[in-house]
Amino acid sequence: MRVLGIVPARAGSKRVPRKNVRPLGGKPLIAHALEAALAAKSLARVVVSSDSDEVLAVAAAHPGAVALRRPDALAQDTSPAIDYVKHALASLEGQGEARFDAVAIVQATSPFTTAQDIDDTVGLLERSPEADSAVSVMEVDHATHPVKLKRMEGVALLPYLEDEGGRMAAHELPRLFVRNCSVYVTRRPVIDAQGSVLGKTSVGLVMPRERSLDINDELDFAFAEFLVSRRSPR
Repeated sequence: MRVLGIVPARAGSKRVPRKNVRPLGGKPLIAHALEAALAAKSLARVVVSSDSDEVLAVAAAHPGAVALRRPDALAQDTSPAIDYVKHALASLEGQGEARFDAVAIVQATSPFTTAQDIDDTVGLLERSPEADSAVSVMEVDHATHPVKLKRMEGVALLPYLEDEGGRMAAHELPRLFVRNCSVYVTRRPVIDAQGSVLGKTSVGLVMPRERSLDINDELDFAFAEFLVSRRSPR
């Protein structure tokens, strides 16, 4: 399976200005995901899709990466992911690249994703002929388990989905998982025929919580800096 890796990184970030090029552990945020993608053995080509000169400069500084300027019309807050995916495929294949069988989106906002995480997600899809996409997931913490969700009427706490029935410990609750926004791998027919980056039949690759951080705001970034500081030699 010939897979195109795409690291998307728009210029516009309202909650964390210039997020994708903000330094984390001595290098731009996007460099972490990009280096993981370049090290992944399962990706035939790696593209950074961006409307930002700064992001594209980071991509250009990494041998093997393709810095692809995304049209402004495809880089709005409301622009769906399928738009930049189709743009990347058309751009590379239009320049003579052999046809890609699948696309792997590696999110720039997930700096702790490893090359092995990417390869394992691609491999999971290859081993799952019944699935049209594979995504990375993490287990839901028992403290935020849906069974524990409440609504309020005045000050009264009422079940939101179902009554806990006295189930308060982690071992009493079913294991649940949520997409961690790290890696999405999709077969080409889903992209071309369904116009989607997530198929109707997906399989999940479980990643640990310590590699599942998705940076959306300043608190996330601060936590990422803390995690990086713990990894760095003192």
